[in-house]
Amino acid sequence: MRTDAKVVHLSKAAPEHRPAMPAGRLPVALISVRDKAAQQLKQALQALFDNADDALFDMADRAGSNSDQNAFFEAMRDLRMKRRSIERSFLQRVFESFSSLNQYEIGRPAEPDVSFDSLALVQNDELEESVAVDTMVAKVMSRDALALTHLTTRLNTLVSKKLDDRNNPLGPLTLCDCFLQACSELVMDIRVKLIILKMFDKYVLTNLDQLYAEANHTLIAAGVLPELRSIAPRARQERPAASAAGLGAGSYADTQAGDADMQEVFGALQSLLAEVRDSSLRAMPRPSDAVPISSNDLMRLLSHMQTRLPATAEHLEVRDQLDELLRRASVKSGKHRVVGEIDEDVINLVSMLFEFILDDRTLPDSLKALIARLQIPILKVAVLDKTFFSRGNHPARRLLNEIASAAMGWGDQDDARRDSLYQKIEQVVSRLLNDFTDDPAIFSELLADFLAYSGDERRRSELLEQRTRDAEEGRAKAEAARQDVERALNQRLLGQTLPEVVVRLLQEAWSKVLLLTCLKHGTQSEEWQSALDTMDLLIWSVAPHEESAERQRLLEEVPGLLKSLRDGLSSAAFDPFSTSDFFNQLELLHVQALNPVPAIEPAPEQPAAADGEAQAQAPAGVFVGPPAPAMVEVVEEIVLLAPGETRAAEPEIQLPDDDEAMLQVDSLRVGSWVEFQEDEEHKLRCKLAAIIKPTGKYIFVNRTGMKVLEKTRTGLAIEFRRGAVRLLDDALLFDRALESVIGNLRRLKNA
Repeated sequence: MRTDAKVVHLSKAAPEHRPAMPAGRLPVALISVRDKAAQQLKQALQALFDNADDALFDMADRAGSNSDQNAFFEAMRDLRMKRRSIERSFLQRVFESFSSLNQYEIGRPAEPDVSFDSLALVQNDELEESVAVDTMVAKVMSRDALALTHLTTRLNTLVSKKLDDRNNPLGPLTLCDCFLQACSELVMDIRVKLIILKMFDKYVLTNLDQLYAEANHTLIAAGVLPELRSIAPRARQERPAASAAGLGAGSYADTQAGDADMQEVFGALQSLLAEVRDSSLRAMPRPSDAVPISSNDLMRLLSHMQTRLPATAEHLEVRDQLDELLRRASVKSGKHRVVGEIDEDVINLVSMLFEFILDDRTLPDSLKALIARLQIPILKVAVLDKTFFSRGNHPARRLLNEIASAAMGWGDQDDARRDSLYQKIEQVVSRLLNDFTDDPAIFSELLADFLAYSGDERRRSELLEQRTRDAEEGRAKAEAARQDVERALNQRLLGQTLPEVVVRLLQEAWSKVLLLTCLKHGTQSEEWQSALDTMDLLIWSVAPHEESAERQRLLEEVPGLLKSLRDGLSSAAFDPFSTSDFFNQLELLHVQALNPVPAIEPAPEQPAAADGEAQAQAPAGVFVGPPAPAMVEVVEEIVLLAPGETRAAEPEIQLPDDDEAMLQVDSLRVGSWVEFQEDEEHKLRCKLAAIIKPTGKYIFVNRTGMKVLEKTRTGLAIEFRRGAVRLLDDALLFDRALESVIGNLRRLKNA
């Protein structure tokens, strides 16, 4: 949604983007609040976008004209293409609002007070949007005022910036502002804007009481104003249940729906299964005397299978093993025992989910064997709790998602036996296989433990990643400064014939003075110009001077020139012995420039004399100067390289900006995970950590934050063109799997 500066505060232009302050500058408790809030907000946004398709499709279905219908379909397409970008931008802005809590803002103009008179100047569409946002904010402020006020009060004890409920980074006003700015790329009709805002209210703002309760609890546990008594969040009101026909591709992700609604989501899934079961799914013939086993009996059978799970079960055939156990039970009891219909649907759904997960290219192959061993524990949870399929914040789902997210950067070449991540995932799997019988609380325990581990790992990698970015930006700045120095030297020396000692001094010593001056003061500074003037004066001073006026000027300029040269070389810590030698040679050059040898007729050939007698035997009145200095012509461009640095040649292939591969590169964002196919056997997974604008380099790091690769824009595009690199989908694994299952069931239904 495009916004305009004339609209009220929620639609003002985005502030100047600044990199987020390193997490280390925030108190630990506040970092924990931020991370937990970001996780909930991310899930809520995903629920919003997952359900947006259905809402817009319904609007298109009820549209009164073709133009209106096309507008809604275009909005659906635009939203699908940009949802990942909007999600990332929204969370980045939330992180930036936390980062600014310990930063003072100097000279920022006060925001204008918006009155009804000013609203009268706003166009109707913008006014509708503004009123909708104000209404949403007012609802939250009225409903959750106490919890929000307590949170603001606690934050004020931890940060230097003065906060109130309006500029609290988790306040409804700030969150709406972040969302509107993140959606600024969307171009759509006001009706669609209002639908999206309404869904933001439904899936994000409606659940802020839970977020505030969690944040306050976290701060209380850290000892921040425990005397403030907060009330428990309100109970959820049940909403009308979704029908099977209206099940959206993402309606399962409504993370805060009531239990009745969640059960209906499973019912809708059952309806889809029933419609395709006979033709497409495995349908076991049921004898007329078949006796369904209870869910408790099924749990006992699954526990029996769980304890005997092979150590290398990458593709676990749960259905086959279960059928064999039921066959044995039938023989013993004399009755044909089968799984109940509801439990059969659960088994089919979980089986399809794990088929997607184990075929997913985003999940590293070396970890799939571990993930596969979670199938029976996950199946048991789904049998016990059908809301597992609809609750995005279900501990079992979140645990699986967190494991997959942490493993995003895992590479097949990593040493599993020594790697702490692999060991941690292995511990989680072992705990579930050994200790989980029928109490799902173990998933909450393991989730909390894994979140603590992954949070520590993430903070360490973020710190190293920030150091990598700082180092690369410093290296880029130094490289740009070296190029400025190269240009200055080549403009003055290239094609000139000068004393060798002067050329060597300028290239080896004065270039360092210019480099330090450029880095410290820039090329527009007086210091830079002064260093260039000194270089120009040095070159002029060693040239022949025939005119007496020039020699007089040289006499006047030499003292200042020598002082500038000494000061500059001293500031660059140049070798004092080399400096002394240079000044001795420079003195001879200046003497020669002040006393040029006049042209004389050749004297009659005399017997050779010893060197010491040369001056005595010279004709009277003729000065015999020092030997002529060694001269050198500068014919090659001067190139300055840092120690160990090489200048990589640009690829010979040049691609236009609108080339598909170039557009793929331009779509990459900092934080995107990619996989490079280095050869037939080895793959490299890495994250784009920085795009260094001065040099145009793309810097990639591994999951620990260490630099592993750098590419130019064109070089990266060439990799995309030959299929050697692909973008990894960083959406939640389980949610993608369930979305795929629902989509497949719908296609089977319509086939």
